[in-house]
Amino acid sequence: MVALCLKMFIEVSHKDNNFINFESRNSKKMNKSCDFLVIGSGIGGLSYALKVAEAGKVIIVTKSKLTDSNTYKAQGGIASVMALPDDFEQHINDTMICGSNKSNREVVELIVKNAPVQIEQLVRWGVAFDKDVVGNYALAREGGHTQNRILHHKDFTGAEIEERLAALVCEHPNIEILEEHFAVDLLTQHHLGKLVKRSLPGTECYGAYIIDLKQRNVITLLSKITVLATGGVGNLYHTTTNPAVATGDGIAMAHRAKAIIEDMEFIQFHPTALYNPLERPQFLISEAVRGYGGILRTQDGREFMHLYHPMGSLAPRDITARSIDNELKASGDDFAYLDVTHKNGEQTREDFPNIYEKCLSLGIDITKDMIPVLPAAHYSCGGVKVDTNGETSIKRLYAVGEVASTGLHGANRLASNSLIEAVVYADFAACHSLANISRYGLQQGIPAWDYKGTSHPEEMVLITQSYKEVQQIMSYYVGIVRSNIRLERAMQRMQIIYEETEHLYKRSTLSQKLCELRNMIAVSYLIIKQAQQMKESVGLHFSLDYPMN
Repeated sequence: MVALCLKMFIEVSHKDNNFINFESRNSKKMNKSCDFLVIGSGIGGLSYALKVAEAGKVIIVTKSKLTDSNTYKAQGGIASVMALPDDFEQHINDTMICGSNKSNREVVELIVKNAPVQIEQLVRWGVAFDKDVVGNYALAREGGHTQNRILHHKDFTGAEIEERLAALVCEHPNIEILEEHFAVDLLTQHHLGKLVKRSLPGTECYGAYIIDLKQRNVITLLSKITVLATGGVGNLYHTTTNPAVATGDGIAMAHRAKAIIEDMEFIQFHPTALYNPLERPQFLISEAVRGYGGILRTQDGREFMHLYHPMGSLAPRDITARSIDNELKASGDDFAYLDVTHKNGEQTREDFPNIYEKCLSLGIDITKDMIPVLPAAHYSCGGVKVDTNGETSIKRLYAVGEVASTGLHGANRLASNSLIEAVVYADFAACHSLANISRYGLQQGIPAWDYKGTSHPEEMVLITQSYKEVQQIMSYYVGIVRSNIRLERAMQRMQIIYEETEHLYKRSTLSQKLCELRNMIAVSYLIIKQAQQMKESVGLHFSLDYPMN
């Protein structure tokens, strides 16, 4: 009954969106339009924008700065078959095994076989992947991979990709960038007074309502095609490697617009975030460190991963994170160690300069000292369901990157498959968009944002406290290990926070933090609900009530 009640609240709440509180002095009509609206600015959004920009005007909306994304934080690299003895079949099999055979094999094959072409495109755009002394790509290996197939740029591959693509986007005359603009909701037939249901076909997307965070007004941004590239959900949890912008906005917006959302129970915890209670988000210790030869140990120096998996410290992420969690609960310790002190110190500094400098700033010399690590929320394997064109169940609305559920990851993502998925699906979405955009026009009759009922902003403490409570609920009850009673308690607690937040939302000034809180609650509900529906332990969803065979 609680779940049904919360479901009803979350799904119908969008009907009042035209009457959300804001400052009445901004009542003038604000309109913008474009051919392609891209919400988000990671590798998926930026590569899509570059591929369609010659065909029309592109507007990129990002709630922070252009490069503030999960892509920028990615350290390890991007997976692709590039040289023998590797081949497509091995990459496909590694992906299927890591995903507990829950991945869509057709999608896995499409992405793996299209990966080398997209790597070549990234190189043409100026991305510099590391090479060996004879000029071949210096391919690394990470957990779950049976071959070396990870292209990288030292230990800040994501930053290299993001900066190169951002530079090209900024130079393109057909691309307009709206930094510090927050997408509130997607526009559909609902905003024309028509009934929209998840079960009914024919829903279309016409753009989005966007808050200009500097000018404090709401823009009605009309588009022929809209692309969600908003990233993940890491900030639903207290301990995460994701930047502060990862609050599940795209999934929440798509859900309110009646798109299909799937596989949200599969939240991946990266096994090795740097243990530093004074820092949030947690600094990521790349999977590549384990691929390099790093060994996981307990605080008393005991190697333990061979007890859980034949690949030892190179086991897939779901098993590794769960194993560390089990060891920490058994010992009562706050962290485990990742040890590379047995490796050549000079080579370690050369291969991992970013990690070396970060740890050194905390008094940890990784060539001599073991690295304190713990699991942290890292990646959402589910999201907005898309087809092989990257299109959602809502026409004219695409989703690429972590916000999307393509079917690649199944129950657990294989390391470094995320960046390649994003760029491959951005290409699929771009090709399909270009083939169909001539059929679409800008929808007329969409009402401007209505500023009725505005009032003073409530105390920020009300928002920040609920924000922390969401993170506590998700961390304690919907984390690496779950149970039926934990999930039920999480749903009950979330309903209380939902009701309080909706009351606050309808009577106070609109703000980014308040919108993010609502989105976090909606996505938390989806994770809890879909976890409750999963009557087995598989991959990243591990329940004490359904032991694995």
